[in-house]
Amino acid sequence: MENIIEVKDLWEVYSEKEVFFDVDDRDLIAALDESNETVVAVRGVSFTVKPGEVFIVMGLSGSGKSTLIRCLLRLVEISWGEVRINGQDVTAMNMKELTEFRRHEVAMVFQHYGLLPHKTVLENAAFGLKLRGVPKKERRERAYESLKAVGLEDWVDYYPASLSGGMLQRVGIARALVADTPILLMDEPFSGLDPLIRREMQDELLRIQQEYQKTIFFVTHDLDEAMRLGDRMAVMRNGEIVQIGRPAEVFARPADDYVARFVQDKRDEIRRADEQMAAMAASQAERVGIGDVS
Repeated sequence: MENIIEVKDLWEVYSEKEVFFDVDDRDLIAALDESNETVVAVRGVSFTVKPGEVFIVMGLSGSGKSTLIRCLLRLVEISWGEVRINGQDVTAMNMKELTEFRRHEVAMVFQHYGLLPHKTVLENAAFGLKLRGVPKKERRERAYESLKAVGLEDWVDYYPASLSGGMLQRVGIARALVADTPILLMDEPFSGLDPLIRREMQDELLRIQQEYQKTIFFVTHDLDEAMRLGDRMAVMRNGEIVQIGRPAEVFARPADDYVARFVQDKRDEIRRADEQMAAMAASQAERVGIGDVS
């Protein structure tokens, strides 16, 4: 399969009242933009993701990236457009088909873990298999193996309240792995973690990806994270994708002023680091020169 995710002309409009949306009705779209009762969260988005790819979606708060990832599973109903995943038309599914699709084709890792506080780590990891009707012995064995894969085999009988933020997120990843789906959707999964733990979780995800070769759709607002994890990245603004490319390409050749401003802080950080290294090298050379004279 050339593409495992295909999204075509996707629109998402939030409204308290039902809106009969027509993508060709530009006057309607303008009215929705001006209204205080509607939000056009995603507008005309199209992209593809290849099997085994880590595809990053990034943007500032309110850019539409979290709405976009929810549209892929129809956690919010799509106003217009088409989503095809693993050859299946998600937009055309009835609720029964959609439930089965969510259980077997895609696993999601949330920012705030989504764990059940009254269940143990093992029970949380196995919960998706329980919903599928997998026998208890099998689901516990598979959950244990997934927890072992993320380094939590000694914590299977603990409850979420006993775990650190990084450990909680590992349980969320283990729960996604045990589902054995080809696709992982990750909505800013590391944004609430301390920088050191966040780095460790990024390392863990890279290791897991190398071992399992999942297709990962990863939402973040952090450029460093995007550049470290992504094979390709899409930058969103005001519900639209303004640039898609490899992280290094986006960083080196921003498509417009918005993307340029987005990467400017990282450019400044690199420039300051280069200046500091040059100053240190000059200082070292000066000390060596003084030593030679003496």
